[in-house]
Amino acid sequence: MQVKSRHHLRSDAVSDLEDTLEAQLGVSPEGDAYERVEFEDTDWEVVLIDGEPQVAYFDEEPFLTVRGANAYDPDKRLVTVDAGAVSFVSDGADVMRPGITEATDDISPDDLVVIAEESHGKVLAVGRARVDGAEMAGDEGKVVDSLHHVGDDLYEFTG
Repeated sequence: MQVKSRHHLRSDAVSDLEDTLEAQLGVSPEGDAYERVEFEDTDWEVVLIDGEPQVAYFDEEPFLTVRGANAYDPDKRLVTVDAGAVSFVSDGADVMRPGITEATDDISPDDLVVIAEESHGKVLAVGRARVDGAEMAGDEGKVVDSLHHVGDDLYEFTG
């Protein structure tokens, strides 16, 4: 991915970003340097926290990247999948009900969510919920659209 521009965030923008992530995910990122990066050939916008791509904008909404979620261990908007779903989710597949073992009750349709595997709690992907958290587990149907996953261009990007 070719970087188009990068600039440091003002302190009020950093505070807004930290407040949003606290409300959404229950995490408090901490860093000395916050840089916003825009790319040439994609709509991705990323915030580097101390040089690490830990926040991305999905439809203008800031949310943790897979790397950011693994660094800060969110406890809200969390969808957990079983071992059988890991390879699919890691390859960017949307999340289906049969692979879900649990989801937090704070998830509403269209919310951004973090998708983690049940064995070690490692985050595999970020997606957009189609249903409430209470309706995630079940026998059939797609319930989370994948937006960013382990191994994609955003994941591979280094500041």
